[in-house]
Amino acid sequence: MKKIIKNTLILTIITVVAGLCLGLVYEITKKPIADSQEKAKKEAWQAVFPGADLSEFKQIDVDQDIADQVISDLGVNATIDEVCTVGEEGYVVTATDGDGYGGDIQITVGIQKDGTISGISFLSISETAGLGMNAQKPAFYEQYVGKQTDKFYVSKDGGEGEPIDAISGATFTSRAVTGAVNAALGYFQNAF
Repeated sequence: MKKIIKNTLILTIITVVAGLCLGLVYEITKKPIADSQEKAKKEAWQAVFPGADLSEFKQIDVDQDIADQVISDLGVNATIDEVCTVGEEGYVVTATDGDGYGGDIQITVGIQKDGTISGISFLSISETAGLGMNAQKPAFYEQYVGKQTDKFYVSKDGGEGEPIDAISGATFTSRAVTGAVNAALGYFQNAF
């Protein structure tokens, strides 16, 4: 009986010490991680509106009713995460599509006042190396840039709007990126 109590006490002490150490590490790394994410977000904003100064980007509240309606109308597994104005040039909409092959794909889409896509930047993507990760290559994402349309579709699926050539061997990724771009574009069209 004494041995069971002794072993239980030792395991409890080890668990408490490990928990305290993990909590300490979390507290130490929380701010640098948040700072890094904020920096990446601002770099993405400037990537989609290269001529704009950081002071021109002003975050505004996402109208969740409009966002939910757009997502429902498109039939995509996406969310509108963040929106900001870019002076008089347009808007930046951050959207996430949950149907990527490797999980969520979060992108920032720059949309000029007239509805033309000015740029796309990836905030989070964890697709298969050599296949889905090719979405980050200009050969794929520049298909959206400079286009003024109501909607995009992956050409091999057919549909209405502007066709996008899928990445060879990464159709799920192509659909997810297109879904996120369509969500951002749909939000822009309905909110502004």
